[in-house]
Amino acid sequence: MIPLTRRRLLQAIAAAGTMPALHAGAQATYPGKPIRLIVPAAAGGATDIIGRLVAHQASLAWPQPMVVENVAGGGGVIGTQVVARASGDGHTLLMGAINHTINASLVGKLPYDSVKDFTFISHLVSIPNVLVVHPSLPVTTLAEFIQYARTHDTLVFASSGNGTSQHLSAEMFRMATGVKYQHVPYKGAAPATNDLLGGHVHLMFDNLPAAAPNIRAGKLRALAVTSARRNAAFPDLPAIAETVPGFDVRSWFGLMGPAGMPRPVVDKLHAEMVRIFTQPEVLRRIADMGAEAQVTDPAAFNAYVHQEMERWAKVVKASGATVQ
Repeated sequence: MIPLTRRRLLQAIAAAGTMPALHAGAQATYPGKPIRLIVPAAAGGATDIIGRLVAHQASLAWPQPMVVENVAGGGGVIGTQVVARASGDGHTLLMGAINHTINASLVGKLPYDSVKDFTFISHLVSIPNVLVVHPSLPVTTLAEFIQYARTHDTLVFASSGNGTSQHLSAEMFRMATGVKYQHVPYKGAAPATNDLLGGHVHLMFDNLPAAAPNIRAGKLRALAVTSARRNAAFPDLPAIAETVPGFDVRSWFGLMGPAGMPRPVVDKLHAEMVRIFTQPEVLRRIADMGAEAQVTDPAAFNAYVHQEMERWAKVVKASGATVQ
């Protein structure tokens, strides 16, 4: 009779021998049904655009479609919660965005753990904000703006809402430069932009794709982008980092899923993201938005999320922003 300990050892060895086949089978049969891609924002915004691009391209290549489902509300919390509570089989995914890392410190009581309840599959795209001012403001360069904003305490900046990347970009800029301005949060980017165009507020750190038409039309004066380097869509527009070394704020978008997803499924999804974001037509489309493809592997994306959460926690605390 084989001793119990030896029997268990032999069973473990036999099981280990079958694991590659089981993993290969899981990868080969995935997806076994349509994939829900939850976009935690309303249709038409950058998160929705990137999500639909991914879903369309994946659906063309895979035997099962990837279907976008917009679940807006709560600054992204409601849709994100849907994914956190879903099965980890890979058939419910999240188009994650920068608000995931901001909400971790901004929202008082999240209904999920921003790290433990998710699988981070791949960072996909980044989009900078851009500092735009009303043309009546007597500045034409970032250096002039910094000097002006340090000596005038009547400036007002608009944002699309308390705790958004537009708001916190301005707060991070304030922390780095010592400028003075007051914050007026709006319920969305559209009303904030309308008041900036009307001269009711002086400036805004807006999403570059949204601001681009007004910049090109001369209705707003762009001073700098918030990314670490210049943007290909506006090569003559400097980066804030050229004046304020180390400044780098980008709205990111990445593919996420519930916790516990099988590694073969994660690897298959990551490989598909690499395929999608190396296609020339896809790269042209996102470049026209002022966006940049930056596809990373799961480990790098996980590390980036932790880094972003730590950085935004400091800005949220310094700004006093909070959402209950």
